[in-house]
Amino acid sequence: MKPNHSSHSFGSSAFIQTRDGRKLHYMSRGTGDLTVVFESGMGFSRSTWGLVAPAVAEHARAVVYDRAGSGRSEVDSAPRNLQRIAEDLSDLLTALGQGPFILVGHSWGGPIVRAAAASNMSCISGVVLVDPSDEHCELYFSKAAKTNFALNRYLIPFMARTGIYRLLGRRPGSVQPDDVVRDHRAEDFTVQAARTMVKESKPFLEDLASLLVNPLDLGNLEVSVISGTKTGMGERKIRPAIMQAHRQTVNSLTNAKWIGADQSSHMVMFTDPQVIINEIVRMVHEASSGARIEQK
Repeated sequence: MKPNHSSHSFGSSAFIQTRDGRKLHYMSRGTGDLTVVFESGMGFSRSTWGLVAPAVAEHARAVVYDRAGSGRSEVDSAPRNLQRIAEDLSDLLTALGQGPFILVGHSWGGPIVRAAAASNMSCISGVVLVDPSDEHCELYFSKAAKTNFALNRYLIPFMARTGIYRLLGRRPGSVQPDDVVRDHRAEDFTVQAARTMVKESKPFLEDLASLLVNPLDLGNLEVSVISGTKTGMGERKIRPAIMQAHRQTVNSLTNAKWIGADQSSHMVMFTDPQVIINEIVRMVHEASSGARIEQK
């Protein structure tokens, strides 16, 4: 479908069809041979990248999108496991063109972009993981974590129905541009958004465990892992553990590096967006320079 051109911070709005006919909504701004595609965390729409994607669009085409059941994308009736979500992202990449692409994923979006990159190596230039969910973090598999996930599957929909979900969740994203904030508040804390989060969370631990048994092969692909180093509320145990896991992931890859976001805990794109922007822009410029050298 043709884009709907607008003055929105994310640019024009359009839809693609997945291989089984579902509509996925995306927004695109900027131009260039290289496209940067952003993947949000669990249950969230495109509207968490308001401080990052517009800045990146000054250097490349920047694309944000809504996973199935979030934002303006259609609901998926199938289980939303890692493979299924990564296939949707692959369909988006196919619709966007031949690439090359840089994939950026926050939280659960980290494993998603890793899985999509492993399946589309020929068109991926680099990957940036922003405080990603990481299978090397043993705390994910603790009894307490499993109990919390189970409770949240009941608690989050209840909070959405009563309005508590919006009340508690809207503040961190309020630092974004006004138009992004409006979409974020209107779309990311609804009952449907809560259902999407629950649906994505059900296979989460099983999918993470499977990555330990069958690691994704990223070859020599450049990967940057950005960790929030500031301990947030309720993160006394998980923050050191997740940073250690991120470093372990970096050490397990052929061409990876670790970057600390010292002003942030988990929501780096709200509290330390420039760290993300700098790393993406560096990748864009280096990829562009490499392409020019090859053409000579």
